[in-house]
Amino acid sequence: MIIDDDEDVHSTTTFALGNLDMQQRPLEFVHAYSAGQARELLKHETEIAVILLDVVMEQDDAGLHLVRYIRETLNLADVRIILRTGQPGYAPEIDAIRDFDINDYKTKSELTRIKLFTTVTAAIRSYEQIRKINDSRRGLNQIVHASTQLMSLHGVQNFASGVLAQIADLLGQDGNGVLCVQECPEDGCHKLMVMATIGSYRHLDNATLCDQDHKAVYDAMELTLGQRRNIYGPDFITLYFAGKASRDFVAYLDVGRAPTEIDERLLEVFCANVAVGLDNVELVTHLHNAAFYDQLSKLPNRTRLVEILDATLAGPARDEATLSLVDLDHFAETNDALGHQFGDMLLLAVAGRLQTQLGDQLTVARIGGDIFCVLGDSAQVNPANILALFAHPFSIDGQDVQLSATLGLVRLGEHEGSGADALKDADIALKRAKSQQRAGHFYFSRSMGVEIRERVRMMHALRTAFGQNQLFVVYQPQIDLATRRPVGAEALLRWQTPDGKFISPDRFIPIAEYSGLIIDLGEWVMRTACGELVALRKAGHANFMMSINVSQVQFRHPHFLEMLRRALDDTGAPPEFVELEITESMAMEEPDMLIKMLGQIKQTGVSIAIDDFGTGFSSLSYLQRLQIDRLKIDRAFVTEITGSARGSSIAEMVIQLGRNLGLAVIAEGVEDERQAQILQALGCPLAQGFLFARPMTATALNGWLSNDALEGAA
Repeated sequence: MIIDDDEDVHSTTTFALGNLDMQQRPLEFVHAYSAGQARELLKHETEIAVILLDVVMEQDDAGLHLVRYIRETLNLADVRIILRTGQPGYAPEIDAIRDFDINDYKTKSELTRIKLFTTVTAAIRSYEQIRKINDSRRGLNQIVHASTQLMSLHGVQNFASGVLAQIADLLGQDGNGVLCVQECPEDGCHKLMVMATIGSYRHLDNATLCDQDHKAVYDAMELTLGQRRNIYGPDFITLYFAGKASRDFVAYLDVGRAPTEIDERLLEVFCANVAVGLDNVELVTHLHNAAFYDQLSKLPNRTRLVEILDATLAGPARDEATLSLVDLDHFAETNDALGHQFGDMLLLAVAGRLQTQLGDQLTVARIGGDIFCVLGDSAQVNPANILALFAHPFSIDGQDVQLSATLGLVRLGEHEGSGADALKDADIALKRAKSQQRAGHFYFSRSMGVEIRERVRMMHALRTAFGQNQLFVVYQPQIDLATRRPVGAEALLRWQTPDGKFISPDRFIPIAEYSGLIIDLGEWVMRTACGELVALRKAGHANFMMSINVSQVQFRHPHFLEMLRRALDDTGAPPEFVELEITESMAMEEPDMLIKMLGQIKQTGVSIAIDDFGTGFSSLSYLQRLQIDRLKIDRAFVTEITGSARGSSIAEMVIQLGRNLGLAVIAEGVEDERQAQILQALGCPLAQGFLFARPMTATALNGWLSNDALEGAA
């Protein structure tokens, strides 16, 4: 741009430079004959490299004011300005160059043709270098911004779409392109999976590129993948993004102009960032799926379901929504019998039926091994609809498998609390349904919640009571019916609250078992009873048997045998005078495991009694194999012994069975003399009950036994 009020300067300058090429490109000239005209032209001419500016025009300092306007108002920092003056010394040369961004300052007489060419060439080179630096800076800033924008996108497909848009923006061109992934290059597959499209390529969404269709695009992408580098064509570019685990990505974009050298370098940097970003997004997506979705069925898992429940409870749909847990009955047996692979296929079949046959707008989740969840409108999510899905068998690997399911349901309109609370309530209803009727259902009610809260309250109170020594052991004597002399005692656990109230063992023992506290409680009772046995022996009661109850949870504990041995060793109790009582239901559940365990217990010298005998429908074949020493006739049969011939017959049968198997027999719950006489007549040698003595503390037992010994001596 030539800015001068002298027309001769314009023609002379044009003549001097007109036939010369700069950087293999011809010069173009823009003319302004005043500072005012220059201002107007510069508002529109933004690609000027060099300005030859006369200092003195309308005013003596018009040129200098124009420089300030160019730099500060128009913010044209790249253009190089060469000041020219016909009046040497008129403007302070040093001050002008110091105060303004001026490339050079010359008198017009100095600028011969050669010097003018040299000065302009240097200025143009400076301009190009500045432009390259600024373009690189802007490009890098754009890449940083683009990377930040991309990392805010969730999911690989969204990220891939963002990549295409950012490439087009980086090149300053319309976006028309496609991004693909090659899943198995080492296997020689010839298909590219489309991950994202933009512009005129949107028709390829969710498609597969192969060499038959879209051949030009496919060939360019294959060449890029084969050479593992970017390729820049005259009207297209293909960009390579190296992935992990044999997954490479490639993008194809149409371009209106070939990218510059700076563009190519910026794209190389961008591709490196995107390759890392794609790997990270895939990792995050994988972690997200692992955290929120079941890996087998791809259904939402418990964590994701709680989020959906929270959203449902916060929205207008809650009043009409129902949550149902669907527990497959006896699935574990099917899994064990037919194998885990078959079981997985069966679970997928159940998931598919729940998703497709209950209707739209439902959420189906898998929250446990064989527990599914259905959430939706109550018109669709109800017992009739769900249980009907299991009326027909599932065809798995050519086999028909008939399944049933048990349901626990919650009406969200009646629910108060979070999504996690709703799921907990559904689980409570499911447990109630399973305890009452398999293949049935149960809706959660407020009363069930109160019952659960009471159990939790009691569980905490029981832990506190145990720590504060509110629990203690009492002993109920066992009597020889012939001599009416004590031969032993049964250790029983009791709980008395600080206000003097007793809590029944029928209430707190199941809670202790459920919470696992029974392990510590049981060991404490065992050690206490063994210690009391030793004390009684020191007091002169040598042939005295101590019976200790063992719960099923306690008996199944992997360290139970170690606890027993430690209690015997630490207290010094003689094992031949210690008896463990297990219930008949325990004996019949997993009898093979029990037989092995009883054999190990017998090796310690401790004897075994089966409590509540006759209530658990024992298998006589297993009873013969169990290494037990005594049968206890349940109090229910003792109570009936005087009321009916049938009650007497059952007691007689147990006594006869014990005699035939060489087992001792004891009756519990004897409350009157008539019962004692009948039992003795039937051949029962031992008994315990209120007729003889109520459960008593250790001190009371010691005194009772001492009085009995004195009476016997008298």
